[in-house]
Amino acid sequence: MTTSTVPARTARRRRAGGTGSLSGPTGLGLGVAVLWFSLLVLIPLGLVVTTALSDGLAGFWDTITSPQTLSAVELTVVQSVLVTLLNIVMGTVIAWVLVRDRFWGKRVLDVVIDIPFALPTIVAGLVLLSLYGPESPLGINIANTRIAVFLAFLFVTLPFVVLAATATLDDIKETASKAAPILRIMK
Repeated sequence: MTTSTVPARTARRRRAGGTGSLSGPTGLGLGVAVLWFSLLVLIPLGLVVTTALSDGLAGFWDTITSPQTLSAVELTVVQSVLVTLLNIVMGTVIAWVLVRDRFWGKRVLDVVIDIPFALPTIVAGLVLLSLYGPESPLGINIANTRIAVFLAFLFVTLPFVVLAATATLDDIKETASKAAPILRIMK
């Protein structure tokens, strides 16, 4: 066991209190979090399952194997795979540029990448619909198409890839800069 892990474990034990019970504010916070999670996820999910099973297992099976359901699943899976492939390439390239280079507008690019984090999902959907819908100021109407699904996935997921790759590349850059003097000495 290394000495660096022992203090962390001791600190974790100290914070846990060792009693197994929650303090008043912690218990209240946990209760609020569970209530909020229930309202946003568990209750709607329970209603979906209840509605799906209202006609019994045969009705449920008919619903999940219907052509419309299978088409929706196929659309989602295919578009998410395509977006993932594009994100791997473009997200890594963008992160590489942000970590490696200094250029005019770098801060603006950082803000543009962070916009999907600041916008609620419904607002992002409305923005995309207004930009690429029937009354688009750009003259592009791709609403309700595979391309629209692709762009929506891309808009939401690219910032996650860029931020993860930026953190990794920053770490590599820092490690390489620490190792460079040692490598010079070894020559």
